[in-house]
Amino acid sequence: MLAEKRRREIERERERVARDADAIRERCKTLAGFIKEAWHVVEPATPLVWNWHLDAQCAHFEAITDGRINRLLDNVPPGSSKSLIASVMWQAWEWGPKGLLANRFLATSFNEGPVKRDTRKCRDLMLSEWYRSLWPEVRLVRTGELSFANDRTGTREGVAFGSLTSQRGDRLILDDPHSVDTAESDAERAATTRRFREGALNRLNDQERSAIVVIMQRLHEDDVAGTILKLGMGYAHLCLPMEFEGDRRCSTSIGFTDPRQNDGDLLDPVRFPRDTVDALKRDMGTYAFAGQYQQRPTPREGGMFKRSWFEGKFIGAAPEGTRWVRHWDLAATARKTAARTAGVKLGRTPDGKFIVGHVVTTQAEGPDVRRLIKATAESDGRAVEVSLPQDPGQAGKVQAADMVAMLAGFVARAEPETGDKVTRAEPFSVQCEGGNVLIVKGEWNDAYLDELCLFPGGSFKDQVDATSGAFGRLAKPQPPTAIVGTFRTAR
Repeated sequence: MLAEKRRREIERERERVARDADAIRERCKTLAGFIKEAWHVVEPATPLVWNWHLDAQCAHFEAITDGRINRLLDNVPPGSSKSLIASVMWQAWEWGPKGLLANRFLATSFNEGPVKRDTRKCRDLMLSEWYRSLWPEVRLVRTGELSFANDRTGTREGVAFGSLTSQRGDRLILDDPHSVDTAESDAERAATTRRFREGALNRLNDQERSAIVVIMQRLHEDDVAGTILKLGMGYAHLCLPMEFEGDRRCSTSIGFTDPRQNDGDLLDPVRFPRDTVDALKRDMGTYAFAGQYQQRPTPREGGMFKRSWFEGKFIGAAPEGTRWVRHWDLAATARKTAARTAGVKLGRTPDGKFIVGHVVTTQAEGPDVRRLIKATAESDGRAVEVSLPQDPGQAGKVQAADMVAMLAGFVARAEPETGDKVTRAEPFSVQCEGGNVLIVKGEWNDAYLDELCLFPGGSFKDQVDATSGAFGRLAKPQPPTAIVGTFRTAR
């Protein structure tokens, strides 16, 4: 019965394709249309969930086919169908609907496994009854797992990236040239980038018209993608982080611009909803998520702050006589992916060392933030000075005065901040590098150090900015008499 059911399904599909052949071919004139029509052949058990990021990728591959660009760097998160588009569908579309039967493809990845998988998928799609009935002119004369060819001199050669020698092509596809397991090895990473720089251009049939596509998730600032960007190698750069970051909005030479509007907007909220993305962050950790999903890799050892600087710097309690300041960095919204409000308690010991004593963060807003600041001040005690930022303009002065009035009875000061976040953080970074910063042990330590060591590449900078503010206050000479519950502006 199952066999009969399957036979009838095949027969109905055959009749549908025969009846609608002209309409299907018309829809397949675009790569996006071809993928939608061919999806049931390549992924029969997985429903196609279409999203604008697939249109964006298709548009850039079509630009290569049309000769508008010949270098493409495509940085998208895992699970974004990048391999299926680049290493399977694109070739079948060029040979079939576009009639470019002489095009030769050279596909590579960090090892043979992904290359063999995608070569098989591309070959099997072209051998399917659906494809052959629509484009019978595509006749394969060689059908290996890593190599196949048609009778019009078109070929597909698949090799591991380390074996990228002797073959040539009109389309060189580098699909994840780095392994996640080896990208952090200086030697392995350098070997991969050297092969790319010294060998990739030599694999093209025509330096002017042949194309190179690098499609990958970011694994390190000095990976192949990082090398392309740092050297200004002229690649169209399609960069689509899982969570939108407005200051990194992607615009490319073919006229594409990331359509998202708000920081934190998801790339594909149907396939990757908020709960799923939050679970990925939790399970993968900050560093892996920043590189692979946000396309913003930061060295695991740290950027402006090095994790090694804090080894052996954790203490149980601060010495007596430590002067304390808690500085607040205030956020303007409670959106989960937006900047947070952070309050960092920083101390200076009698011998001149600095101690990070406690950190509190929240993504609340308005009255909830006010209540948190007041409650934290009461918990800290009156010996801890409260430092607040003052936004420019009259509104900022009014807000600061209101905050200080709320803290009547505590030492509370509000001052405008000057310079950007990186400039403000540099003096504290110098002290950390010099071994002059200690950290009181607490459950907040990991999140604090993660943000510190991702800075300035991380998406959150609130704890760092709050630390900078507290450090700036402690670095100034202590006033001879405390101003209690008084609003002050910088002179």
